[in-house]
Amino acid sequence: MEKITVLIADDHKLIRETWTFILNSDPRFSVVAQCSNGEEAILLAQKLRPKIAMLDINMAPINGMEATEQIRKFSPTTKIIGVSMHSQPAYVKKLLKLGAMGYVTKNSPQQEMFDAIVAVSEGKRYICAEVKTILSEQIFEEESSGANTLSARELDVIKYIKQGLSSKEISAELSISLKTVEVHRHNILKKLNLKNSAALVNYINSSGLVI
Repeated sequence: MEKITVLIADDHKLIRETWTFILNSDPRFSVVAQCSNGEEAILLAQKLRPKIAMLDINMAPINGMEATEQIRKFSPTTKIIGVSMHSQPAYVKKLLKLGAMGYVTKNSPQQEMFDAIVAVSEGKRYICAEVKTILSEQIFEEESSGANTLSARELDVIKYIKQGLSSKEISAELSISLKTVEVHRHNILKKLNLKNSAALVNYINSSGLVI
């Protein structure tokens, strides 16, 4: 049986080496490369064309979100699984929108990582149990608040607010109306219980929100 080739990108060496050891110990998988940042991941994916790229979404300077876009462009046959300590559904929705096929958190057990790789290699989407639980809870909650409720579009708006863009500039970047941007800004502040954009930027920096 042909092995599933895997590229691992994570900024923690111990995690990379541990995952490499675990996956290479299973006859179904072969880790063909590992790296510490998104830029290296893009280059390695383009060169090696692995079946699976496991990307930590919190890497710097190029995070897993940005790397996903580039890998999908330069190595379209490589299927991407996002890995993070974050379990907010908004991250999952945005990553899948960018072309990823799977998402597991760093709380996920070993078997779940195996299941994710196999499922994604077969062209199926895979979301870990931790995130599925949160999604289920949100469905049955009448009211919810905080980062878990941010939509993928609201994360896009936050990204440009952090960069210092005006509402008019954001509207041009996202090809939406100025009024729609203002509605998104209002909803973001309401969901996060913040008073203004300056407070939002402080929240992003202190909470580790990836955008």
